[in-house]
Amino acid sequence: MARALITGFEPFDGADVNPSWEVARLVADTPPDGLLVTPIRLSCVFGQAAEELRAAVREFTPDLVVCLGQAAGRPDVTVERVAINVDDARIPDNAGRQPVDQPVAPGGPAAYFSTLPVKACVAAVRQAGVPASLSHTAGTFVCNHVFYALMHLLATELPTVRGGFVHIPALPEQALDGSKPSLPADAVAHALRALLTAAATHTADLRVPEGATH
Repeated sequence: MARALITGFEPFDGADVNPSWEVARLVADTPPDGLLVTPIRLSCVFGQAAEELRAAVREFTPDLVVCLGQAAGRPDVTVERVAINVDDARIPDNAGRQPVDQPVAPGGPAAYFSTLPVKACVAAVRQAGVPASLSHTAGTFVCNHVFYALMHLLATELPTVRGGFVHIPALPEQALDGSKPSLPADAVAHALRALLTAAATHTADLRVPEGATH
């Protein structure tokens, strides 16, 4: 049975909940067929989150790693395509750190592409009845920090392990005033199970247009 590691974050910026961790737990409680799923909650702290991720990957030796993060304001499940080697925090993290124009990995390449079949993952989520799209920016906060740290680890130490990052919308209880879109945790967990299955079974990505003009 293939082993998957799925990560979510603790709440940040004064929130009481982070949908990424709620969804990660739901997926691990009822994993897709053929996958053993281990959930890990990461700190929303530059540096510390990357260390926690690296420790988990080395401990559990997964075949597949999918990191989740909240993207309040996005209306759908967004599969990230590229991680960039920069920390540039608009707000402080949970430890009060606010790096500006700092590399995630000094001396590392400018960027890494996800090694998930990202377009097949988007298609699988849509087929599961949940809106999805391919994203070309994971931001420059702790989500991108973790995404880049993961890809750097896999590229330098574990090239046979597939990995990537997925952003998910706010939960309905976080959007009661209607100021941002939301999706229920159960629906997103259903989408992530389909995504994990696609990531574990597709040896090549789909060749379909999912680009952006801006």
